[in-house]
Amino acid sequence: MGSAGKEVLIEHGHYAAKQIFCRDRLVAWSHRRRFEVGLALAARFHGKRILDYGCGDGTFLALLWERGDRPASAVGAELDAFQVDDCRARLGNLPDLRFEPIAHLDEPSHHGAYDGVVCMEVLEHVVAVDAVIDRLWRLLADAGTLIVSVPVETGVPLLLKQAVRRVAAWRGIGDYRGTSGYNLREYAASVFAGAAPHIERPIYNLDGDVPFHDHKGFNWRALRDRLTRRFVVDDVVASPLPQLGPHLATQVWFVARKKTV
Repeated sequence: MGSAGKEVLIEHGHYAAKQIFCRDRLVAWSHRRRFEVGLALAARFHGKRILDYGCGDGTFLALLWERGDRPASAVGAELDAFQVDDCRARLGNLPDLRFEPIAHLDEPSHHGAYDGVVCMEVLEHVVAVDAVIDRLWRLLADAGTLIVSVPVETGVPLLLKQAVRRVAAWRGIGDYRGTSGYNLREYAASVFAGAAPHIERPIYNLDGDVPFHDHKGFNWRALRDRLTRRFVVDDVVASPLPQLGPHLATQVWFVARKKTV
């Protein structure tokens, strides 16, 4: 399949349409840069086995499979059966790439099976985050590398992101009309947040199978500390402009290795 055909398959993804193909140029640029940083970090997995945990519409794996330094094989895993079926329908013909429900990852055949585990823009939504971190630890090979990306929702970047979301919502772009608001006290606590949870986070779908958070109140430094229960965080990389560092970023990436003792 040519590159034009692959782009069509990516563009038809549920999240890609709202992110890298968003009508808002700033939103699209930020997400494209996020993927570029992730692809650069994933170059270390050339010829290896990887898992994309919470792969969404498969955009990251599809972009990775366009590269000459792609992994030997990959599994994309998702909670939502619709997403799994959609990824299989659009991307199932890509060689050495398959998509599975996340529940299947608890089978022993997956334990320690991956040289790399990538988890992009997932953990900020998870309520039982320690249980997911434990699962990621089990899935990663002892000498493997975990790469996690999460949004920055503290400090000055929060003010910029909320402004962009408000404008996008006014223009009817994406899902920004449902963006949670902040009162003045919450804004102050978030802008000056340290490494501890700083405001109460809303939980949605409490009566459903999978309760979840939106972005409100997420603290990337608090997550970094929780990751260190199971992993050694070797590097923190910012995007969209890595040179500005995580405190002026819209997303951060953790590069980590598992603790084996």
